[in-house]
Amino acid sequence: MIPTKLKNRLIRWLEEHRELVVCAFCLPASFLFTVLLRIRAYIRKLNSDPQRHDSAVRKIQSTVQKWTKIPSKNRRLLCTSRPNWLSLSTTFFQKHLHHKVSIPLYDILGLDENAMTVRVEPMVTIGDITEYLIPKGYSLAVTIELTDATLGGLAFGTGMSTHSHKAGLYHETITSYEVVLGDGSLVTATAENEYSDLYKALPWSHGSLGFLVALTLKIVKIKPYIKIKYIPVDGQKKYCDMLRDLSGANEPSPSYHPDYIEGTIFSKDKAVIMTGDYSDYDRNITVNHCSKWYKPWFYKHVESFLEKGEGVELIPLRDYLLRHNRPIFWVVEDMISFGNNPLFRIFFGWLLPPKPAFLKFTTTPGVRAYTFTKQVFQDIVLPIHELEKQIDIASKLFEKFPLLVYPCKIIDHGPLSGQLGRPQSKYLVPKTSYAMYNDLGVYGVPGKVKDKKPYNPVNAMRDMEKFTRDVGGYSFLYADIFMTRTEFKEMFDLTLYEFARKKYKAEGAFPHLYDKVKPEIDVFSIGEENAIEN
Repeated sequence: MIPTKLKNRLIRWLEEHRELVVCAFCLPASFLFTVLLRIRAYIRKLNSDPQRHDSAVRKIQSTVQKWTKIPSKNRRLLCTSRPNWLSLSTTFFQKHLHHKVSIPLYDILGLDENAMTVRVEPMVTIGDITEYLIPKGYSLAVTIELTDATLGGLAFGTGMSTHSHKAGLYHETITSYEVVLGDGSLVTATAENEYSDLYKALPWSHGSLGFLVALTLKIVKIKPYIKIKYIPVDGQKKYCDMLRDLSGANEPSPSYHPDYIEGTIFSKDKAVIMTGDYSDYDRNITVNHCSKWYKPWFYKHVESFLEKGEGVELIPLRDYLLRHNRPIFWVVEDMISFGNNPLFRIFFGWLLPPKPAFLKFTTTPGVRAYTFTKQVFQDIVLPIHELEKQIDIASKLFEKFPLLVYPCKIIDHGPLSGQLGRPQSKYLVPKTSYAMYNDLGVYGVPGKVKDKKPYNPVNAMRDMEKFTRDVGGYSFLYADIFMTRTEFKEMFDLTLYEFARKKYKAEGAFPHLYDKVKPEIDVFSIGEENAIEN
């Protein structure tokens, strides 16, 4: 046990020399860790055989069926055996207290060009699917920007992209889920079949209703480039209005409705709006391979247009889809302030980003409790008509810029349609059944922490969550939540979910959604301790 005085001194030294520690240890170790994971993935790919899918699923069913024969008093709730450190969630679910089931399903099972769908196993990653689809002239309708995100994890969690103002959230692009239930039976849930209630409850369920063994996703036809226009805007109302107009928040068919929309908010009064459309090569437009290791970090490149004025570029599609991967949006800047320096990029940029799996793998409970108080990493889905209020409250609570804004269609599927409550009628786009919301991304070290001023992360996030509930928004559940169980039920509609848990044998077999996503640490006591120390 390290004495408290020595522990505090060590923490202070690590804080003061954080960049040295990251560059000398974290980046090289993370790179080697990444190489090992890639070798493992390559070996797995060599042994890939979609024909084995059915037998692998039968084995999972058999494992669950054997579990059902254990006396109920000795049974632990089920979860996957996938290590916590491979998950992109910020939390560490306590799998050691559960009965772990291996789900070794990593294959792409088939492409249906007539139906414009692709069928995959749940452990296929964004990196895998982009490498598979883009050369064939396709992409997922919603492609998340992080290569390590799994398609199954996104199916039971959620995701959105800069195409979501057209396609909606990630789960809107899923046409079927193949699920092993708590009694070991296998069902396929679609919007039209006898399991349509399960189909509606599975998004945002985070593995609390069954084991996903395959899913079918919509794809879209693409061109090799995105023609992207950078529009610097002065004035909060002006850039908020522009995002609403471009996304179709005010009318269903705006005069210009781009394929991709993104806003990067650099201060309350300054933003750069990006619109993108599929394009063929055009020799008159500069091509920017923005994901190369030596290129400026994408958000820094975007920021340069505040001085340069409007600009247009072609970005190869895969580069565009993974544009935020190297700096993890802008989180890496808080680790390495000089990371975007041209010399650092040229000589060491290939080491980036630090692998999220490595960062989690090396996180001890003590480090987890410490870092929780020093950073924020949140994605929140909020009505775009409240965008000015979102930016005002986020900047007040976290003093952190840039902020990320992706417009996203939220469809009203009627009553009993899943965990997402129906959008309020005042937000609906006229003559449609959907409202335009947006992802508000808040990432990095809050300003008060940087300035060594008092900061209580619990109070800040609980205030943000209250605002979110008040306007009918939703927190992404991959990040830490600070709600009580009662507040959680106010934000999410669990009526259908609770019904599905009973009907589909999840009660007594899988953890409840709230228990699955709540932090494994006592955020309230840690927050109070932090406030006292400050």
